[in-house]
This record gives sequence, structure tokens and C-alpha cells, in this order.
Amino acid sequence: MTHGVVPWDSPGPLDGPIGVPLVDLLDRVLATGVVISGDLVIAIADVPLVRLSLHALLSSVSERVPAPWADGGPL
Repeated sequence: MTHGVVPWDSPGPLDGPIGVPLVDLLDRVLATGVVISGDLVIAIADVPLVRLSLHALLSSVSERVPAPWADGGPL
């Protein structure tokens, strides 16, 4: 497959499975960012005993893009 051409833009039938290379997927995720959020509750007899929350942001950092805060950040 040539660079810049995607299989779903071809006019004819596809010869194999459509897939996205892992490098391209990681490049797109890091370029745009992704948020992961989830909750886990462990309960016995409808009584919640333990609650775990996960909130994560995955994104790339570039020196050419200024920080959104005025003082340069928390570090």
C-alpha cells in the first residue's frame, strides 16, 4: 500500500482485512490525546465496600506549543 492511500477509498473490492498499523494508531493518539476514565465498585449484598476510580490523560508534549498556564506549570 502506498503512503497517503487508505484501503477504504479504493473503488474495487478489498483483498484482505482492513487494519491500522500500530505506529499510525499511536501517532494519532499522541497527536490528539486520549482520556481514560473508569470506576470499579466492590460490593457484598448491595453494600459498597471498595470504590476505585481511574482518570488518566495521555498526550504528547511539544516545546513549540506554549503551556496554557501563565507561570510555566507546576514544575
